Amino acid sequence: MALSRFLRPKNRPLVHHRPLPPILCLLNRRCSDLSPLGHQPDRRSPPAASSDCIRLIKSCSTKSRLLQIHAHLLRSGLISDPTVSTAFLSRATLAPVSDLDYTRLVFRQIPRPNVYQCNALLRGYAESLSNAETLTFYNRMRELGVRGNSFSFSFLLKSCASIRSLPGGWQVHCRVIRDGHQADSVLLTSLMALYASCKECDDARRMFDEMPFRDTVAWNVLISCYADNSRSKDALHLFDIMLSSENRLEPDDVTCLILLQVCGQLGALDFGERIHQYASRHGYDLTLTVQNSLIAMYSKCGCMDKACDVFHAISHKTVVSWSAMISGLAMNGYARDAIDAFGAMQNAGVTPDEHTFTGVLSACSHSGFVDEGWSFFDMMRDKYRISPNVCHYGCMVDLLGRAGLLDQAYELIAKEKCVRLDARAWRTLLGACRIHGNTELGERIIEHLVELKAQEAGDYVLLLNTYAFAGNWDRVAEVRKLMKDEGIQTSPGCSTIELNGKVHEFVVDDDSHPRKGEVYRMLGEITSQLKKAGYVPNVSSELHDMDMEDKGSALSCHSEKLAIAFGILSTRPGRTLRIAKNLRTCVDCHNFAKFVSFTYNRLVIFRDRSRFHHFKDGHCSCNDYW
Repeated sequence: MALSRFLRPKNRPLVHHRPLPPILCLLNRRCSDLSPLGHQPDRRSPPAASSDCIRLIKSCSTKSRLLQIHAHLLRSGLISDPTVSTAFLSRATLAPVSDLDYTRLVFRQIPRPNVYQCNALLRGYAESLSNAETLTFYNRMRELGVRGNSFSFSFLLKSCASIRSLPGGWQVHCRVIRDGHQADSVLLTSLMALYASCKECDDARRMFDEMPFRDTVAWNVLISCYADNSRSKDALHLFDIMLSSENRLEPDDVTCLILLQVCGQLGALDFGERIHQYASRHGYDLTLTVQNSLIAMYSKCGCMDKACDVFHAISHKTVVSWSAMISGLAMNGYARDAIDAFGAMQNAGVTPDEHTFTGVLSACSHSGFVDEGWSFFDMMRDKYRISPNVCHYGCMVDLLGRAGLLDQAYELIAKEKCVRLDARAWRTLLGACRIHGNTELGERIIEHLVELKAQEAGDYVLLLNTYAFAGNWDRVAEVRKLMKDEGIQTSPGCSTIELNGKVHEFVVDDDSHPRKGEVYRMLGEITSQLKKAGYVPNVSSELHDMDMEDKGSALSCHSEKLAIAFGILSTRPGRTLRIAKNLRTCVDCHNFAKFVSFTYNRLVIFRDRSRFHHFKDGHCSCNDYW
C-alpha cells in the first residue's frame, strides 16, 4: 500500500485527550445536566453577597485561590450560609483544587450538616476512588441523622462499581429499595453500571427492564455491559432495537463509539459500515473520537482502504489519529508503510506517545525488522524520554523471539525485571519457543510463570504445542494429565464470519449452527478440491498422539475451516471472506486458507489473536512469518 494514499499536508495538531471507555464514564453526560448534590430548597432572594461568593467559588481553579475565598467566608460569616458552604465543599473536592483532607476539616466545622453538604463530601470520596471512606462516611451521615437522597446512593454505587464490590452493591441496592427510590431512572442506571462492572449482565438487564423510562444513557450502559462481557452479538442487536419503531430512540455518539469497538472485535465490517452511515447522517463522524474509532474499526476488519479514507478526512490529526493509523497498518502487514507513517507524523510536528511506539514496534515485530525495532526502542527512551512499558518490552521480546534470537529475548526479560514485565513477557517468549521448537527453554519459562503464580491455561497449551512440534508425545501426555489434575481448562477456538449484517460463530467440531449439515458437506467438498491442488494437512498442528489419518480428520473441524466453508456456501463466487478468531491460527489452517484463496479465487482476510493474514492467489501477506 502506497503511503501517499493517506498522507496529507501538514496540519498542526490540537490537544486531544483519549476517550474513557469504561461503563462508569457513560453516566457523565447525564450527571452534567443535573445538580451534583440534589436540589436544595429555593431561597426566595439570596443576598447579593452569597450569589457573588457562589459564582466566585465555582470559578476557582487553584488551591491558593480557594484558601483566600475560605478566609473571606470566615471573616464575612458567609460560611454559615448552607448554600455557600455546600458550594465551597463541592468545589474543594473536585479537580483541579481537590483536597479531601482540607475538605474534611471544613466539614467538621459545620454544626448540623444537611444532606447537600454531606453529598458534597460523599461525591469527593467517590471521585477520588476512596471507596472504603465513601461507605464509612455514609454510615457517619446516618449516625448524624442525615438521611441520604438519590444522589447519595448514586455516589455509593459508583464507589462499589469502581472496586467491583458486588456485596457492597447489594447492600446499597437494598437501601435504595427501602427508601423508596427503586423507580428512579438515574439510580437504576447506576445499578446497571454496578452490575455490569461485576460482570452480572442478567442483573444489569433486569434493572434495565424495570426502568419506567429508558434514555440513551441507560441503553449505552447495557450495550457496554454486553460488549465487555463477551456478548458482542447481543450488543449489536440492541442497536437495532433502539432504532425500532417501538422505541424511537436515537443512539448518540457514545453508542457509536461502543458499537464500533464491538464491530472491530468481531470483524463485523457490514455492521460497522452501518454505524458509520448512521454517524454520518447525524454528524457524529465529524467528531475526532468517532473518526479515530472508525480508523480502528476498519483496520481491525482488515479494510485499510476505508481506514485511510477516514484518516484523510480528519482536518486536524492528533497523536491518537496517527497512532491508530500506524497500528492499523502494522496489524495488517504493512510494516514498511507503518514505519513511513511514523516518519510523516514526526514531519507533521506531532509528538509520538507510548501508544505510537507500541504500533511501530509491533510493525517491526510482525515483519522481522530487528535493527529498526532496536532503533525505535532506543529513540523512545533517549529522544522522547518515554519509559518503556510492558507492551513495548513485549513487542521487543516478540521481535527477537520470532527472529530466532531466543537468548537475547531471555536476557532482555531477565535484565528488565524491574519494570514488571514478568508474566506477559515470559508468555510471549514461550510462544516463540513453540515456533522454534525449543522445549528446554519452554520448560524454564513455565517454571518462571509458576514462581510468579501467573500461569494460565494458554501457557500450558503453548508448552503442549512445543512438545508436539518436537514429537515428544510422552511430555504432551504428562502436561495434559497435569492440566486435568489441576482442573485447568482452555478456551475453545472460536471463529466468526459476518454475512448480511449477521455474525455467525463456529467452534471446533461445532454442531450448533442451524446449517451444520450443509457446512460439513461443503467443508468435505472444499478439502477434496484442495487436495487435488496439492494441499496436504499439516498433522504437526494436532496435539494428540494418533495415526496420520485420524490427525487429518481432527484437523478438518477447526473453527476457521468451518467459517470458511460457511462463507463459500453462503456467498457468491469471488466475494471476499472476512474471518476473525480468538486464538492464534495453526499452521494447517494457515495453509488451508492459502489453497482456498487460489483454488476458489477468493480474497480471504483472516484475523487471529495478534495480526491479520490477507490470503490471495495462494499467498499470505505475512509471508509465513507469524
